[in-house]
Amino acid sequence: MGRQLRPRRSKANYAAALAAFDSEDENDNPVASSSAAIDTLEDPDSGSDFNPEKNKNGKDNNDEEEEDEDEDEDADAEGVDDITDEEVEEEAPKPTRSAETKTPPAKGKQKAKAESASVGPPPAKRQMYALPARSVHHRHRAVPLYSREGRVERLTSRPRIFGAPSTSLTNCVTENSKISDRVNKSWGYNIGSGPLWDLAEDRGWYKEAITTADDADTEANRRPRVYSNLKVVQHLEVISIQDAAPYLPTDDVTTTEGNLQPPPALPCYFGPIKKQTLEIMNMFESIPMSKYFSESKALVFNAGAPVWGMDWCPIHPEDRAARSYKQYLAVAPFPSRSHSPDIGKRVARPSYACIQIWSLSSLNPSKPNDDGQMKCEMVLCLDTGPAYDLKWCPLPSHDLKNDTTQGKKLGLLGGTFEDGSFSLFVVPEPSNFASPEGDDQHPLSNPLLRIELEQACCWSFDWANSEVIAIGTTNGAILVYDIGSALRSYGDFSQPTIVDLLPTYYLLVHQSAVRALSWIRAPPCSSSGTPAIDQDPIVIASAGYDGMECLTDIREGRGSVMNRTRDVINALAFSPFAGGPITMDHENTVKAYSASPSMLGRGHSLFEPLGPIWSVHASDFHPQLAVGASDGTLSTTNMLRSTRRGGSVPFFVHKIFQMDYNRITKEYRMLDHFLPQESIDRPTATRAAKGKSKKDAEVFPPSTGAWPREVGVHRVVWNNGNGLASSGMIAAGTSSGLCRVDLLWGRWVKDKIPYGSVSGIRMEDGDAMEVDSDEDASGDDSD
Repeated sequence: MGRQLRPRRSKANYAAALAAFDSEDENDNPVASSSAAIDTLEDPDSGSDFNPEKNKNGKDNNDEEEEDEDEDEDADAEGVDDITDEEVEEEAPKPTRSAETKTPPAKGKQKAKAESASVGPPPAKRQMYALPARSVHHRHRAVPLYSREGRVERLTSRPRIFGAPSTSLTNCVTENSKISDRVNKSWGYNIGSGPLWDLAEDRGWYKEAITTADDADTEANRRPRVYSNLKVVQHLEVISIQDAAPYLPTDDVTTTEGNLQPPPALPCYFGPIKKQTLEIMNMFESIPMSKYFSESKALVFNAGAPVWGMDWCPIHPEDRAARSYKQYLAVAPFPSRSHSPDIGKRVARPSYACIQIWSLSSLNPSKPNDDGQMKCEMVLCLDTGPAYDLKWCPLPSHDLKNDTTQGKKLGLLGGTFEDGSFSLFVVPEPSNFASPEGDDQHPLSNPLLRIELEQACCWSFDWANSEVIAIGTTNGAILVYDIGSALRSYGDFSQPTIVDLLPTYYLLVHQSAVRALSWIRAPPCSSSGTPAIDQDPIVIASAGYDGMECLTDIREGRGSVMNRTRDVINALAFSPFAGGPITMDHENTVKAYSASPSMLGRGHSLFEPLGPIWSVHASDFHPQLAVGASDGTLSTTNMLRSTRRGGSVPFFVHKIFQMDYNRITKEYRMLDHFLPQESIDRPTATRAAKGKSKKDAEVFPPSTGAWPREVGVHRVVWNNGNGLASSGMIAAGTSSGLCRVDLLWGRWVKDKIPYGSVSGIRMEDGDAMEVDSDEDASGDDSD
């Protein structure tokens, strides 16, 4: 008898098993049902702790949470009258998992696949990173990065521009989850162009805040004065307007003798579209827009050349009344209208330029609704070239108005300049240079501190607080400097400029120039999870000419890519209300990203202007976002609007003004009073229009880059340093040299306040607000 061979036995097909992992359903592959190995791999109740739990109804917890979100959003869509405590009650405990329950496969929805499975591992998905989320259908919601303890101030009556505001303490948005849900949801019912004055609050955080005082929750202690030791030298060189002519903006052409001429007057039309009036505006002139629109609070002034740098000077609350509530705006124009900066190319000093200090003051203090006036108080003459980026120290650094000491200052002003440096200036008090004869006098300023690099130029920067700054360079590096100790040891302005400061961090993050960056102003946490509110922030958001948007933890020494586009990213800003940076995505889309660990990197699109974006800015007091674009528009939109489309509140984008230019007549016009437009999600609209006829398809205005350079809005900035009463004030600088200041306030949809009143939103009555009444739900305008 011959040798008996071993009987054949079927073996597990590992190729089929791998294909099963790649399929969307276990019935997609016919081999999967007949293989014991595949049955073992697809066992949903394998006892793994990482297997999602399922409730008694056969749905996992993620689906249940998503259904709760849908119910919450549906309640939003019914209108403001239906907002009650039931929408923000804590979620009921979820049922435990049943080990015996299995979800039956769906029938009739599968498509037959190829008979033979591919051998080898499944094809890799082309995804650069993985984003954490509780569910793939999870809708993005703003998550506060810092849960502050204590109370905050809120306005109790509509504020005046030049007057003391009426405030009271209320519950902070992070007091508990109910108040957080109520406040964030109530912000979504703002349909105005500006913030809701009665709902605004200060969410800014600075480590210098005084937390031990009895009134630690007031703005005076949350934003204290800093650097009181710095003084301006008494013999600061002051020059006349004739000697300052080379530092001021000039014309593009010179005289036959080769002398520079002042910039020509700018012709611009103002007023209603069919009844516009031509105004010839010279440099340093201003006009109120109430001349053409009686209800307008806007003011327009001419800086003489394109403006790239602009910022409001912070004033401490204890000194505002002594200054008659006058506010200051720093404006940095180019040397001429034809000036064009070169990236990474520095100019040799001296390169004459200037920074103009404009003031917004009252015309008639006794008039309750005074529109105010814009006036150029002082011009700082510089030899560093024009400023590319300009920002005041975020905390008040001025001397008190009634201070009798010599060398009073208005504040500390930092910027990046064309000579490739970051320079910090001590700006003198403008009233010190007021001449009784009326002659203009301008100081010739030398920087207090100057930072220069041999291998690159400083291109962008941001303050973390009054002591730490971050600088973005033209070679893709981000540098962090601690300037606090150097400034505190500085005596007066007679000492030489500080030039030997070394960075505490040198991080190579981008492959090309860092165009914009911003600190994520949230305190770091200790090992126990407690926020270290006395330390500096540690995360920087940046965007560069390489199209990358990165989040960098300075302790790690490298950046993490948050998003990447095929375009130049010109602007980036941090919003404490959105909980992360605001920057650009594909096709000029403005997008808000989350910096919260639970939703890191995820975000949602806000709107899409019709041209490339020059500047974005967010406020510490409200969630209204300001955007300046190359199509000549200044637009605002609400970042905390409802995340669900089809609700009762539309997604409005407000166009505050738009510049226009006639290439033939060389004349400008400024257009006002646009109707609000609903934001367009262009990719979604394009996909929905496929398959429809041209008659049925909705027509959207095309996005283009063919706008004349003369109309671009280069810089927009909210007033972040002068309290709640000035939080609706916004300034914009354009390529023509015209600058504009607007006062914007929002309004409730249907003029009804959710939860009956703002005190109901804030739950100021405590347990009394746990039960809603019909009177509360109907809305109350008395607050």
